[in-house]
Amino acid sequence: MSTPPPLPEHNPYAAPQARVDDGFGEELVLADRGIRLVAAIIDGLAFGGVAILAAILIPMLAPREGQGGSEVAVGILGFVMVAAFLAVVVVNCLWLHRYGQTIGKRVMSIKILRGDGSPISLGRVIGMRWLPVTLLGMIPIVGYIVTLVDPLLIFREDRRCMHDMIADSIVVKC
Repeated sequence: MSTPPPLPEHNPYAAPQARVDDGFGEELVLADRGIRLVAAIIDGLAFGGVAILAAILIPMLAPREGQGGSEVAVGILGFVMVAAFLAVVVVNCLWLHRYGQTIGKRVMSIKILRGDGSPISLGRVIGMRWLPVTLLGMIPIVGYIVTLVDPLLIFREDRRCMHDMIADSIVVKC
């Protein structure tokens, strides 16, 4: 009688051998500079578009001396413009919290992640990515330098602006 081949050793305490999908894919691809620029322009238009409409429409409806005008219409238009601006802010905050994207980033299919590839929190985006650069930009003379240097740092090999380095964030393609 021959003996059967030995069975593989089973260790119930061994680490699992299955591949675990962490949801981030194999490799993160950094967003191109041009795509980030277009996304920033779209974001600026989303915020600035409301202000531009207000600047055009409110003077058109404002009462003029010697002419009848509708003060109520100006008030309603002002309220609608404030509501539209707040809606853009809310949508941006909601998408930043859920997806790491602003309106422009979502249109351009890019998103913000932590430097290690994990999702970024809304608190980090506001408190570390936006607020420091904004506050530094308000300082006389220093603000001009910060406002110039921040976007120019994107021309480095890692494509990270100053606000990305402060917040330990990267912008990647979706």
